Amino acid sequence: MTHSFDLVVRNGTAVTASASSRYDIGVSGGKVMALGEGLGSGRVEIDATAKLVLPGGVDSHCHIEQKTAAGIMCADDFLSGTVSAACGGTTTVMSFAAQHRGMSVTEVVADYHERARPKAVIDYAFHLIIADPTPEVMRSELPDLIRQGHRSLKVFMTYDRLRLDDYQILEVLALARREGALTMVHAENHDIIRWLKERLLERDHVAPKFHAVSHHALAERDAISRMITLAELLDAPILIVHVSTEGGVDTIRSARARGLRVYGETCPQYLFLTADDLDREGMLGAKYCCSPPPRAVAAQKAMWCALADGTFQVFSSDHAPFRFDATGKLVRGPSPPFPEIANGVPGLEVRMPLLFSEGVLGGRIDIHRFVDLTATRAAKIYGLFPQKGTIAVGSDADLAIWDPERLVTLSTEALHDNVGYTPYEGRRVKGWPVTVISRGRVVVHEGRLEAEPGSGRFITRCPPEWAETEGRSHDAAALARRFGAEKIFSNL
Repeated sequence: MTHSFDLVVRNGTAVTASASSRYDIGVSGGKVMALGEGLGSGRVEIDATAKLVLPGGVDSHCHIEQKTAAGIMCADDFLSGTVSAACGGTTTVMSFAAQHRGMSVTEVVADYHERARPKAVIDYAFHLIIADPTPEVMRSELPDLIRQGHRSLKVFMTYDRLRLDDYQILEVLALARREGALTMVHAENHDIIRWLKERLLERDHVAPKFHAVSHHALAERDAISRMITLAELLDAPILIVHVSTEGGVDTIRSARARGLRVYGETCPQYLFLTADDLDREGMLGAKYCCSPPPRAVAAQKAMWCALADGTFQVFSSDHAPFRFDATGKLVRGPSPPFPEIANGVPGLEVRMPLLFSEGVLGGRIDIHRFVDLTATRAAKIYGLFPQKGTIAVGSDADLAIWDPERLVTLSTEALHDNVGYTPYEGRRVKGWPVTVISRGRVVVHEGRLEAEPGSGRFITRCPPEWAETEGRSHDAAALARRFGAEKIFSNL
């Protein structure tokens, strides 16, 4: 029998960032080939009656098989990490190729390709962490890598082994602007954190809860403000990652209102955890140590508002998986002082279900905003759209079929990462993806892996949406800033 398509998904309600409608989806060669009612037969057919068919998620900030500057390896490699992502509805992960000081970025990227290629079950791309912007890196390596499709760089304003000074950040911003790359920023004031940390340790305040005290909200607000100033000087687009504070939200909102190309991101830990979680019995608070740390309930409300009103464009996991043992969180001993606890929390698999349950079904955002935050906008900002992030003829057939009524109690045993705990243990969510499809291949069905390791592909990214249009205002003040930046570059 001859079939019209390789795969047909029938009878579901397809949802994108802008519309929803009931139609069938015909897939061949890994691409969406037809949308409509009564499509011809597929070699494989999936009945999505009473289900939502969403674009596969794009998790644009996760750490997979990455060694920290302190030498600690993540718990998840590219197999366990991508399986976990797929089980939660994500079909594209963007992880980090992390340069540490003394390293060639070109060699770092080649190493990460070798790690990912035989293991990934969904598609992937890399951001480049820049910790050592030597003349060779800036003159040759980064331009070449950007032109090869690695169109995002990440810089840190804190951590002794990673942070760049303002001059170095300006150099990275100038290069990124010239080459058509986006600069991502971990924005916290290093010296505020350092000063508070030293005062706390002097007083023998070493418990995990003091991690949150040392990473004061003002450290985030100040660093975001300073980073925006540097970006404004060069008219360079930036994305502030893992925003956690009301002051940070207000600063980004103000910059965007002035027409600056400033994007914002937040993560599940800033919606569902608080600083009180770090104050659990014994060392249990170490499970919740991440940077920036979870804040107060008032900050959670500010994050929800920023997701709803467009201040944030991206909702990512910042999956930083460290086991609660001597290989991860407790690598410096069974009761390390807070500065020696490995920073990070897992979240790849639960990112989309948490936001769907508490955001969409909780009435905080609508389903279209959910799709935009978890898939479409990240694809646009990072140069993956329209290949990824939407359901359209010609796009990759990356689909997540959701049962909006399914109740799931989150537990370590039910998840698929290699972390050994979840900070959301016991939380009940409503809505879960039952079948996840990547480029027309069923990767996960009912929690079972159906794809082979190594079947995921590296995605080369194009110059993204913002390179021409996104965030550019045309009022007199914005044009004056634009011309000022052009004058700076023309005189160099």
